[in-house]
Amino acid sequence: MEKYTQKSPIRAWAESDRPREKLLLKGKTALSDAELVAILIGSGNQDESAVDLSRRILGSINHSLIELSKLSIIDLQKFKGIGEAKAISIIAALELGRRRRGAEATDRKSISSSKQAFEILHPHLSDLHYEQFAIILLNRASHFIKVVNVSEGGVSGTVVDPKKVFKLAIENNASSIILAHNHPSGNINPSDQDIMLTKKLKKAGDYIDISVLDHIIVGGENYYSFADSGTMPGKTVID
Repeated sequence: MEKYTQKSPIRAWAESDRPREKLLLKGKTALSDAELVAILIGSGNQDESAVDLSRRILGSINHSLIELSKLSIIDLQKFKGIGEAKAISIIAALELGRRRRGAEATDRKSISSSKQAFEILHPHLSDLHYEQFAIILLNRASHFIKVVNVSEGGVSGTVVDPKKVFKLAIENNASSIILAHNHPSGNINPSDQDIMLTKKLKKAGDYIDISVLDHIIVGGENYYSFADSGTMPGKTVID
C-alpha cells in the first residue's frame, strides 16, 4: 500500500488493493485501520485519497484507535475532506465497536477475576476525558447485574458519596460490588485519595453486609486492581 502516493486516486489502484474490493476478496482482517476508516468516509479530498486522508488522521494520534474514539465531531472536521456526515460515520462505527465489546463481556454472567471486571468496565470508562466513578453490581452468586455510574468530575478527580454508592446497591438487590473509576491521564497507579476511599467504602460495606470485592482503576487499555495488587482492605473473593 505504501507505493501509492497522495496523488493516486483509489480508482487507479489494482482492484485487490481498493479497500472495499479488498474486504470482499480477502476478508475484513486483511485491511489496515486506515483502510477500514477509508471505507467509512468513502472519499478523500482534492489532494488525498480516502486511504491517505485516513492515514493522516490516524498518524496525528499515533495510530491509536483509542485516541481516535476520543475525537469529537469538531476535532475530526479539522481535517480537510472530513465534513459533519463523515465525522458522524467514524464516531458511530467506533461506538458500535465499544458497545460490542461491552456486550461480549456482560454475556459471561458471572465475574470471577479482575480481568473480567475490566472488560465490562472498559466501554464505560476508557475513552473519557474526565474522571468518572462507577460500580459493578453483583448478586449473591457473583452474577453480573449491571454497571452504574455514581459520579463524574474533572480531569484530576471526582467526589464520591458513600451513601449514594450503597443506596444504588440496595435498590438493585446487590450482594456485592466492585468499585471502579478511570484516570484520564492513563496512569493507573492509585492516589492516596483512591486508597482512602477504598478503605472507607470497604468498611461501610462490611457494616451493612454488602461486600466490596475490588477497586479497578481504568487507564485506556490498562487497569489496576486493588485485589490483585494486595492493597484491597480485608478479605476478597475476586481472584
